[in-house]
This record gives sequence, C-alpha cells and structure tokens, in this order.
Amino acid sequence: MSNLVRIYHGKGRPSRAKPCLGFLASTLSAAVARNGYYIASAWILVERGYGAAGVATFLAIASIVEFIASPLAGVAADRFDRRCLNVAADLSRFVVMLATACALLYMEVFLIICLSAALFSFCDRVALTSSQSMIPVIADGRDLVASNSAVFFVMQIGNLGAALLAGPLLHERSPALPFTVLATFFLFSAGCLALMRLEPVSRDVNIAKIFAAQIDLSLRRLIVVYALLYTSAVLVSVMGSSFVFQEQKGTAVDFGYLEAAWSTGSLIGAVSLFRIERAMSTHARHLMLLGITALVLMALAYLRTPWTVVLFAALGFIYNLGRVSVEVTLQSRVSVYLLGRAKGIMHSVAVALGLLVFGIAAAVGDRAFPSTIFFSFGVALLVSIFVFERWCNSDTRKR
Repeated sequence: MSNLVRIYHGKGRPSRAKPCLGFLASTLSAAVARNGYYIASAWILVERGYGAAGVATFLAIASIVEFIASPLAGVAADRFDRRCLNVAADLSRFVVMLATACALLYMEVFLIICLSAALFSFCDRVALTSSQSMIPVIADGRDLVASNSAVFFVMQIGNLGAALLAGPLLHERSPALPFTVLATFFLFSAGCLALMRLEPVSRDVNIAKIFAAQIDLSLRRLIVVYALLYTSAVLVSVMGSSFVFQEQKGTAVDFGYLEAAWSTGSLIGAVSLFRIERAMSTHARHLMLLGITALVLMALAYLRTPWTVVLFAALGFIYNLGRVSVEVTLQSRVSVYLLGRAKGIMHSVAVALGLLVFGIAAAVGDRAFPSTIFFSFGVALLVSIFVFERWCNSDTRKR
C-alpha cells in the first residue's frame, strides 16, 4: 500500500461501525435498482422483438456514455466530497428511472430505453466511482481484502435480489412497473448515504503531480486484466437474454433464474479471495481466472439446461473473484487521494474494449446463435491471454 494511504489510515478514527453499516445498506439498495434496471431493459427489448442487436445497441449507448464519463467521474471523486457526490448521483438515477417509467406508457419502447440508458449510465458511473473510491476510507485501516469482500458480497446480494425480483415484475405486466418499483431503491440508497458522517479526505493539489508516475507496469497489467474480465461480463449481459429466449425457449422467469445463478456464483466469489490470496501470486491468479472464463464461455455452446445454470453461476463466481482481486490490488498500489482518477482510467479502457463486443453483436444481430458468439469470444480470450502473457514477460525482461 502506498505510504500516503498508510499515513492516512494510521491516524485512526473512533468507531466506524455506523458509517460502515450505512455504506453497506446503500450498496445493497443501489445494487438491486442498478441490476434490475439493466435486466428489465434487456428483457423488454427482446420481448418487443428487438433481439440481441437491440440489446447490444442499448448497452453500446450506455457504454459510450460511460467511456466519456469515467475520467470525468474519477476527477470529480478526487476533487469533491465523495459521499455528497454519491448522494447526488443516486437521486439522479431515481429521477431517470421514474421518468423512464412514465415515458414507456406513451412513447416507443426502443427510443425511450436508449435515451434512458444515456442519462442513467452517466449518473451510474459517477455513483460507482465515488462509492468504490470511498472503500479505503470506510475501511479505516482494516484489511482491504475483508472490506472489499464485504462490499462486493453485499453488492451481489443486491444483484441476486434484483434477478429474483425482475421475473415477477416483468411477467405479463406493464413495462413501467419494474422501473417504478426499482427507482425507490435508489431513493433509499441516497437516504442511507445522507445520514452517514465521514470526515472528508484532505486534498493536496501537489499530490496530483505524482499520478502519472503511479501508472507503472504492474498497474497497466491490472488495467488489461480488468478490461478482459469486464468484457466477458458485458458479453453475458448482451447475449444472455437472447440465449434464453432464442436457444433455451425460456420465459422472463427463466431469464431471472439464469441471472440469479450468476449472482449466486458472484456471492461466493466475493468472499473467496481469503482462501486463495496467498496460494499464488496476483498475476498468476488473474491469468488463471481469465483462462477458466474462456473455457466456461466455450462450454455454453455444447451444454443445455440445467448445466447452463451451473455455467452461469461459475461465470459469476470467476468474475466477482477477479473484480475483488483487482480492486484490492488497485487500492493497495494507488494513493487514496488519486483512487478516483485511477479507477476512471481503468474503467475507460475496459469500456472501450466492451464497445468492440457491442459493435460485433450489433453487426451480427440474430444471424448467429448466442452460444456461437460465446464460443468465439472464448477462443479470442484464450488468444488474448497468450499475447498478454508474452507482453508481460517481454516487459519484465526489458526491466
């Protein structure tokens, strides 16, 4: 961990139980609303006949906005009070979802959801960057693995709740209902954060001068790992609903089960870093997780229900284990004062790679089975791992 983080944490604080509980409650509530928003939007588009191309277009719009917003959100998180920034973003997401619910009653679905995605994703990126940048401060000197595992565990409970809630809300009901119900969770999240009391992190403008120096080889490797993990999850988000609807001949409830399997696996992944943290080096662990992800995606082309549910659970497990590992590594190598900027850069690179997946999915449309796209991406991921490892070894020898 950087000296700046150690100095800041070493100052000590009184009891942090109440802020920590408030932060976890906010994380849980926001996760329900956020995941529910994307599940509901994807299913409504597929059900109305827009297929995988429609979902890919919707997520591509969200990702383009995220790509633009990530660096801005990072700078804002380092410059302003992160708690207040998160509250403002939660309230904005609440308003956007309510407006979406109202507009769906009178206007064309595809247009409204795409416009909603642009507004929602901007607010969402500000909220996530500011929220996750608060984790080292909330931890206040406690083990970063434990703190991040707790946050991501709670987040995945929220995602699981959204998956279980989405099925009944979407099944033969007005598309406005799920957005209205889910919006209230953002309001609750904002309330939890507003009641928290955290001492602000002091800002030193001179510290920004060392930011470029902290983007070293190990951090660049971490950015690549995060980008590949993120893109794998993006592919599942893009193709998941079509995979159920077209190939599995399932309903919204079946789609909810698949999302629940992903979230269940993610819950286990969030707390598994304790077990394997010391078993292998960070770099080896990341390569292993990427390799297993590729193999699981390829297996989706050959297996059917109920095995697909197991595979989605495995994907959720691997993804969240990787996410926690990446977050802990990032927080231990970058100063708390510059964490927002670092996360902004890392997410921008990941989104740029995700946009490539969206473009391919939109171009292919419904001309290829989702399982075929899963298999193709798995092969591409294996090739990427090989190239990545060669690059790492080459840079290490040069150093």
